Amino acid sequence: MSASNLQEAHLARRLGLFDTMMLVMGGIIGSGIFINPYVVAQQVPSAILILAAWAFGGLIALFGAFIYAELSAQTSTSGGQYVYLRDAFHPALAFVYGWALLLVIQSGGMAAVAVTFAKYVCVLGKINAGEQIAALLAAFAILALTIINCLGVRAGSTTQNLFMVLKLLAIAVLVVFGLTVGRALQPDSAASASSPPTLWNSLTSFGAALIPVQFAYGGWQTSCFVAGEVRDPKRNLPRGLLFGVLGVIAVYLLINFVCVRALGPRGLAETHTPASAVMQLALGDNGAKIIAAGIAVSTVGFLSQSMLTAPRVYFAMAEDGLFFSSLAKLNRARVPALAIALQGALAIVITLSGRYEQILNYVTCVDVIFFALTAATVFVFRSRTWHRRPADDQRQDGDATFRIPGHPLTTLFFIAACCGVAFSTFYRYPQNGAIGVGIMLTGIPVYLFWRNRK
Repeated sequence: MSASNLQEAHLARRLGLFDTMMLVMGGIIGSGIFINPYVVAQQVPSAILILAAWAFGGLIALFGAFIYAELSAQTSTSGGQYVYLRDAFHPALAFVYGWALLLVIQSGGMAAVAVTFAKYVCVLGKINAGEQIAALLAAFAILALTIINCLGVRAGSTTQNLFMVLKLLAIAVLVVFGLTVGRALQPDSAASASSPPTLWNSLTSFGAALIPVQFAYGGWQTSCFVAGEVRDPKRNLPRGLLFGVLGVIAVYLLINFVCVRALGPRGLAETHTPASAVMQLALGDNGAKIIAAGIAVSTVGFLSQSMLTAPRVYFAMAEDGLFFSSLAKLNRARVPALAIALQGALAIVITLSGRYEQILNYVTCVDVIFFALTAATVFVFRSRTWHRRPADDQRQDGDATFRIPGHPLTTLFFIAACCGVAFSTFYRYPQNGAIGVGIMLTGIPVYLFWRNRK
């Protein structure tokens, strides 16, 4: 029996359209949107360019959602990008992606978000905790979510949905009360009187602004990891992707409009906690506490989504005989409990080591490289489908429930945008980019080991 058939036979399909949409939004909205606006404002000098960067990042995410919607409509097995890269190109490339996901993309991000959660909990509880106490609290949060997700996909999804709704309520409070703050009177830029920048500097600055934007928008693709547990996946996954990404774009633009309106571009660039600064202006100390609680909820919701989705990639790798066979085993709740435990354990180790911030610097470059490669699989799959069909039937697309609007232009735009963000990362932070790619490439000898063992 093939890996696909095994997944179909054993994984429990208990997630509907609402669950899928919440997974998409929960995978995107973490702590980044509450903090990253100031990083963007430091790169670009005006309110229009700040909002343009977030709108452009949203457009990239939407085109990416189009691509993943078509890919997810063609397969109903768990694994997402791993499955697409394996079937289109080579198992080695797919393994390197899963390896990077485990070591860098997912585990490092989870550790950083967990520590952010712990710090905000300490602030709310007025606990004068050091780094070690915060790390222990973060590790406990990861452990708790690991146990919940081992109880079954329904338990994990219900927890994720609850935190996602609370997260949206916190954002609604920020937007509503933020709009009550009077317009900032600061000029657009501290350097407004200086000579205008060159075209190259403007382009590289806008590209640098897209790095934190792309990081904040990242995560929508993880819903495809659980395709094997979605009811009617060829219908619900594409719809959940599109509805979820559109919802996040609206939310992000609202938050940034409120921050720019209340603080001004210069004020936004000068504060490292823009959401707290806006609520402080609106409601004083109580406002700062409200948004701190909202950020804590948002971070734990992101952790819940990560714990629910990413282990399905390691499960798919084990199904292919390219990782520990025990990770492909399902418990009584029909979930890959050992794969979930592996993800939780590695995230806890990174959390307690205190290396999460350094690892996080390597995430964006590696992530966008695999985004571009995954988008390229569309051309491969379409070419194969075209050549398999009879000549008189090659114009009919009835075998797919979703087709990318504007393909190939929209697909090529997404690939070009990902390449642009990768270039900006290497241009501005060459050491971080090189280390990220180096960690990714260590997956090649590991793949050769598992292939020879298989």
